[in-house]
Amino acid sequence: MRSEPNTPVLQYSNAGALFLVCTLMAAVPHAVRAAEIKPAWQLLWEKTLQAAKKEGQVTVYVHSTYTPALESGAFQKAFPEIKLVSVSGVELQLERRFMAERRAGKNLADVFMVGVLRSYDFYQGKLLEPIKAALILPEVLDESKWWRRTHYYADPEKKYLFRYVGSAQLGQIYYNTRLVNPNELNSFWDFVSSKWKGKIEARDIRTPGTGGSAIRLFYYNTEVGPEFIKKLFSETDMTIFRDHRQGLDWLATGKFAICFWCEGVEKGKQQGLPVESFGLMKEGAALSAGQGFLTLINQAPHPNAAKVFVNWFLSREGQVNFQRALAQAEEGSPDSLRTDIPKDDVLPKSRRIDGVKYLDTDNQRDAMKPVMKLVEETLGVAEKK
Repeated sequence: MRSEPNTPVLQYSNAGALFLVCTLMAAVPHAVRAAEIKPAWQLLWEKTLQAAKKEGQVTVYVHSTYTPALESGAFQKAFPEIKLVSVSGVELQLERRFMAERRAGKNLADVFMVGVLRSYDFYQGKLLEPIKAALILPEVLDESKWWRRTHYYADPEKKYLFRYVGSAQLGQIYYNTRLVNPNELNSFWDFVSSKWKGKIEARDIRTPGTGGSAIRLFYYNTEVGPEFIKKLFSETDMTIFRDHRQGLDWLATGKFAICFWCEGVEKGKQQGLPVESFGLMKEGAALSAGQGFLTLINQAPHPNAAKVFVNWFLSREGQVNFQRALAQAEEGSPDSLRTDIPKDDVLPKSRRIDGVKYLDTDNQRDAMKPVMKLVEETLGVAEKK
């Protein structure tokens, strides 16, 4: 006769197994279970951060204009185990130093923070790693937090030259408040009126410094164009200067009523000098990146620390610190392309305004070549007179 008692035994075994599984799960540490449900980005970030801490340092070559953002101490406070070393200077100096180091077999730089021209030189020289692949934090990757809901890259592949600044560029034209009524000049063409002949000075645009974005605005704006540049340099009896202190001094003392591309005006105004910048002209404004490009150097000595720095710098915290630190600088803070941060630290003249037509003057490297050719030709003729 067949026996039936096996069935209850099987039922008891299944129940016992379930109890055992539940007991084991309860014994698993909470941290282990939590790790199993962490999103992929967080696991990658933690792995990168741990490797960065072992590297212990990140070296950033930065244009001197933006050095205050690195010297604020904000990154060191956020990541005390990663030493931030900044190497500052003007673009050409930094490029020469970096290339000399490369020729000597020294790989010292991790990150570069300079303008589009030098950044594009590095791109063409195949000296960069794709920065797009290094972006990890969701708040950095979320393009809805950036102007016009997109990331901006200046290289053809859209992954090497990350642009994080887009300041309004009104022409960088300044005036002596005792000699000029700004309401009389509403168009760029008003500056070539005979009324101002012999009363205008300009920084020599042929040398590195302020004015590159402004003159590209004149050249590429269809309502202004090359003809305006020709008239400005050849028909106004303009005086050219190279010493930026001399240019501001001439404007403040009234030797000249108007200055194109004077430097140090904001600081001079704070010190009580009778100087001010012109506002928006009817032909519109430019959008300038200044030195606001971020690139990752290949063969970097601290690749993980570089990724940590890039993600922090482009985060909300990093960009708030960037604007706040530069608000105390000589020319004031640029306008970050992040739109989810306060703009109180950005000078009114540099803030983007809804409804204004902006000409992007930093979207390509070769945009300056025809401009400078025209300037050289026009100034050359004028100087021979």
